[in-house]
Amino acid sequence: MKPLDWLDQRTGYRKLAHEVLFENVPGGARWRYVWGSTLVFCFTLQVITGIALWFAYSPSSQTAWESVYYIQHEMWGGWFLRGLHHYTAQAMTVLLAVHLMQVVIDGAYKAPREFNFWSGILLLCLTLGLSLTGYLLPWDQKGYWATRVATNILAITPFVGPELQQLVVGGADYGHHTLTRFFALHAGVIPGAIILFIVAHIYFFRRHGLTPKEPRRRPDAAFWPDQVLRDAVACLAVLAVVVFLVVRNRGAELGAPADPSEPFPAARPEWYFLFLFEFLKYFPGGTEVWGAIVIPGLLMALLAAMPFIGNWRLGHRFNVAFLWIVLAGSGWLTWLALAEDRANPDHAIAVAAAQREAQRVVELARSPAGIPATGAVTLLRQDPLTQGPKLFARHCASCHRFDGHDGLGGQPKDAASAADLKGFASREWLAGLLDPARVATAHYFGGTKFKNGKMVKYVREDVAEYGPEDRKLLELTIAALSAEAGLKAQRDIDRRDEALIAQGREALVGPRMNCADCHVFRGTGDAVGPELTGYGSREWLVAFIGNAAHPRFYGERNDRMPLFGEDKVITPGELGLIVDWLRGEWFVPPPAATR
Repeated sequence: MKPLDWLDQRTGYRKLAHEVLFENVPGGARWRYVWGSTLVFCFTLQVITGIALWFAYSPSSQTAWESVYYIQHEMWGGWFLRGLHHYTAQAMTVLLAVHLMQVVIDGAYKAPREFNFWSGILLLCLTLGLSLTGYLLPWDQKGYWATRVATNILAITPFVGPELQQLVVGGADYGHHTLTRFFALHAGVIPGAIILFIVAHIYFFRRHGLTPKEPRRRPDAAFWPDQVLRDAVACLAVLAVVVFLVVRNRGAELGAPADPSEPFPAARPEWYFLFLFEFLKYFPGGTEVWGAIVIPGLLMALLAAMPFIGNWRLGHRFNVAFLWIVLAGSGWLTWLALAEDRANPDHAIAVAAAQREAQRVVELARSPAGIPATGAVTLLRQDPLTQGPKLFARHCASCHRFDGHDGLGGQPKDAASAADLKGFASREWLAGLLDPARVATAHYFGGTKFKNGKMVKYVREDVAEYGPEDRKLLELTIAALSAEAGLKAQRDIDRRDEALIAQGREALVGPRMNCADCHVFRGTGDAVGPELTGYGSREWLVAFIGNAAHPRFYGERNDRMPLFGEDKVITPGELGLIVDWLRGEWFVPPPAATR
């Protein structure tokens, strides 16, 4: 055809196509030769999806997580695009290991293919570097803290460690410059280097050809069409596995926004770096340099020396055995790391908390207020559902429990010495407090100095003798006292029972219940025990936790309750977050907003 002839005269594409497609394949097409093609396919897919993600990504510590959130949850098809990028990177790691095994087993590292082998090792290192730098880019808790651990390893490098770490981090601390440097490496420097070495790798490969496995049982054949077909089928198989993982997990994981002020015990490197994470546990203190630098460096040196070792009589067998030992050891260490995490209840709690926060920040970002100008991390810092349990575990769980735990699902070492505060001031909670069988248990006063006090005696002696009529009055009193809290969870019930609550208020200060003998309620009664006006309300709880020794509450009879506000143990904002969490006051997304 004249147009194609014209194009060939000016480009020589026919000769190039012939060179590419009609390369000699010793022994004919084989499935064992597909691994290099699948790696090139994966890298190409990485470049395409990476550029597409780049259009929506904003590489700064103030906007990185927010832009990834937009890609994952708002942009049409964004979750699928991001998932392709993520799981293709994972597939590349597996394919690299398989390709390396095939090359070593086939002896394709031997002369004159040394440079082809060395360029492949460099490509392996660059691909791992690509994964490491990409881990930070979502700027979530998992990536941020895992990157801190990884870059801290640089600091133990002999002679230049601190300087090298500062160069990579972009300063004395982790922040905006760390992210921009990792992005430059991930999106520019490393892909450019990979392309350069892929070209060199293919050049050396074409120069020396495939390494046949002897004996040849079939005649040689051209690359086209049989080997091309096998390569295409293998690439489609890899793509099918990747797409399956993307659809099953609805894209890649996105944790809560990075927060340097919040430790993250659930942080772990990706699975292909877990072996090193586990390996470093065997080198405590000042010996870390052996596990992080010296031994891995020696193993890489032995890997690079395979072409020379293979020249010995038993060198090839040594190389194959060495590679199998390294891969088996890495797999064993990875399994150990996973097994230890599975057996560690603290890690399970940390992972569950991380998942809750990741889900919670998405709910908050989808709220009518959206993401503030200060960034998505502010949403969690100001969220009672997120911060309340953390503050409770830090300041309150040494004495109190929340549904039997420390607020985060853990069990403090010391036994509870004060009331369990789950559902505090609700009708159910107050019914338990006024139950003769429960009032002196650890759930209420059992661990306090009040376990033999007036309140416990009143419930055990007087309430225990109540007849049906008095029990009816007690129910009304409980409803009235609980209504003082104005709990969100009981708002509809309190509105429905307004008339009964009014009767309960009268009963509360009446002679049958005797509450006014020890408590002040709406101006009536003696201030022996805590005031019941506004009992359990936000104002009441803030004042009580801030200063339980105030005359309005326990006064001089206060039992070990710290004066959190008075002594400035916690800030007013933190106090408010604890109170709002205890009262169940936080944003709840409407059903339509939950996906």
